[in-house]
Amino acid sequence: MQKRVLLIGGNFYPEPIGIGKYNGEMMHWLAQNGYDCTVITSFPYYPQWKVQQPYTKRSFWYKREVKYYKPYYDKHINIYRCPLYVPNIPTGSKRILNGVTFFLTSLLVIIKLLFESKYDYIITVVPSFETGLLAILYKSIRGGKFLYHIQDLQIDAARDLKIIRSKWLIQFLFRIEKFILKKADVVSSVSTGMMEKVKVKCNKNIEFFPNWVDSDVIYPIEDKTALKSQFSFSPSDKIILYSGAIGEKQGLENILYAAESFRDKKHIKFIICGAGPYLKQLELLKQNLNLQNVVFMPTQPIECLNDFLNMADLHLIIQKADASDLVMPSKLTNILAVGGIPIITARPNTSLYELVTKADLGLLAVPEDVNSLVSVIGKAIEDEYVGISVKSLEYARTHFSLNNIITNYSQHLDQKSVHAKAAPVEVEFNNHFAAMDI
Repeated sequence: MQKRVLLIGGNFYPEPIGIGKYNGEMMHWLAQNGYDCTVITSFPYYPQWKVQQPYTKRSFWYKREVKYYKPYYDKHINIYRCPLYVPNIPTGSKRILNGVTFFLTSLLVIIKLLFESKYDYIITVVPSFETGLLAILYKSIRGGKFLYHIQDLQIDAARDLKIIRSKWLIQFLFRIEKFILKKADVVSSVSTGMMEKVKVKCNKNIEFFPNWVDSDVIYPIEDKTALKSQFSFSPSDKIILYSGAIGEKQGLENILYAAESFRDKKHIKFIICGAGPYLKQLELLKQNLNLQNVVFMPTQPIECLNDFLNMADLHLIIQKADASDLVMPSKLTNILAVGGIPIITARPNTSLYELVTKADLGLLAVPEDVNSLVSVIGKAIEDEYVGISVKSLEYARTHFSLNNIITNYSQHLDQKSVHAKAAPVEVEFNNHFAAMDI
């Protein structure tokens, strides 16, 4: 009998990066491998923090979609999109309101599904952590297995990065989180450091479920000079790229301060690609510093992403010191998959630091230390670090295979499915779909 899976998460396809990308690829894989899949999600808004086309006209109400795949018309995903509050500038209080409104609107869909065929598995993905309460509600009434996957330690980050300053509110949120963790049948996370922090919260075994990359879509291209011309740069330019969400937790202003140290070297270009609430502040900083070697570019579509990543000579993964082991940068897998050379700010004894050090996957700089970042960039420009590039590519192929990771995770859904041959995975949904308002 076909197993039924329900995913509850505020981010989903067609969001191009972050949790929405991974949620979309996971449910796509499960649908193509014989699971009956349903998703409760919002309208795509990340990383722009603005509902995207073609959903802008009716995003104030619910919408149901059915996504099909050629030639597997018997394999599809039912998608319930729920309205929610999307702030232009996601401050701490507005982020809370964003999560609360999705919780309330998705609650109505949960109530509807209580009267339909039972789901065998309910998966929620953090953030938003409070969706775990919806899974507990469903499980308490209809049964099923509750899997709670943690991409970010959302409450810890809100506290440590001073996004939420109220001690009373933080303690209240931690109590809710602890209740959810105790009720979950399976708790998983994306790094060993985060797993250890979660284990302390609930004193139970935490499963390792890392982010992945599809090597059929993201792969190395040797001729960088042609790619640089494709994106309007000179073949002789040295491209230092940051590509991802642009928010407070990264400390991305240090990229511009580092670029200031290289302003006289015209062939060194710093590219900041992406969208997010901190973008305007960075653009203003560029103007104030009068930087000609910094270029802002929008989030690249999936069909251009592989060329774009391969164009870069160096990749930046920037985090604030207090964000260590609270989040694991999802962009790392794509960088390694193109054989990229990442420059990473990470503190010693964190998961990211240990991974880079032990496997020799990149170059490390001190978080929030511009002089350290400038020094590492300068050395990397002088030395091509071919050895790191080779090790990065091999590590990605061995440890971050999409098919292998989700196959292993599916053990928690159906032990028998682990031994079945996995179907080929497509990253993009087919455009053939039915959509209706509910």
